[in-house]
Amino acid sequence: MSNEEEIIEVLREILKWIRFSGLENVRNELRRVLDTDKKRLVYSLSDGQKTSREIAKVSGVSDFTVRNWWSEWFTNCIVDPKRVRGGTRYVKSFNLEKFGLILPEMEQARAANQQKEPSKALEEQHDE
Repeated sequence: MSNEEEIIEVLREILKWIRFSGLENVRNELRRVLDTDKKRLVYSLSDGQKTSREIAKVSGVSDFTVRNWWSEWFTNCIVDPKRVRGGTRYVKSFNLEKFGLILPEMEQARAANQQKEPSKALEEQHDE
């Protein structure tokens, strides 16, 4: 193994432990900052592609609210800025589902999908 390969291996090991040690802190911060269903929905829609107006329309909050939350979340280091023509959008840094923060809408959709009659579920799988 070359010196460069050894360094890369050590860096991977360090990264693994840093991620592990930070997981609970991230989970707690997400729960603290995203303390309502609306905030979690806006956060999960923040992909850097959608405008604040588009997110506002889908989530039922104002464009002003989306932009304020983005600013707050940037301060809390849970979104990253993305420069776009005409301004800045924000991209979520974490997938809420991976931290056990599932949106009520997502939960309802899953439950509805599981309760479908078996033949209907098979038809949908076949169509995909």
